[in-house]
Amino acid sequence: QVQLVESGGGLVQPGGSLRLSCAASGFTFSSAAMSWVRQAPGKGLEWVSGISNGGTNTVYADPVKGRFTISRDNPESTLYLQMNSLKPDDTAVYYCAKPRFYGSRSYEYRGQGTQVTVSS
Repeated sequence: QVQLVESGGGLVQPGGSLRLSCAASGFTFSSAAMSWVRQAPGKGLEWVSGISNGGTNTVYADPVKGRFTISRDNPESTLYLQMNSLKPDDTAVYYCAKPRFYGSRSYEYRGQGTQVTVSS
């Protein structure tokens, strides 16, 4: 079965950086587009970024454009999200997700999430 396991979250000060990882299994990772989504306290799910199966194409939500970078290591079946210049508004649970196709804002599967808290 599909498994997506996120790691790398934590508490960081405004302006700091974090790198999230997602270990994927149960499907052919190199054939699948992938995404990151997040959920801030008291709010709904928000799509953050997507990457094509080969990693050539990436797309970002406006609030994170220029600060976050999505990438992947297909031989290791791992997805990453490098987050720089973090803001308190970035505080959320971050989820790795498998969409039906590249760029889709919805998903078929989602991991359990990792908490990111941006606070001084």
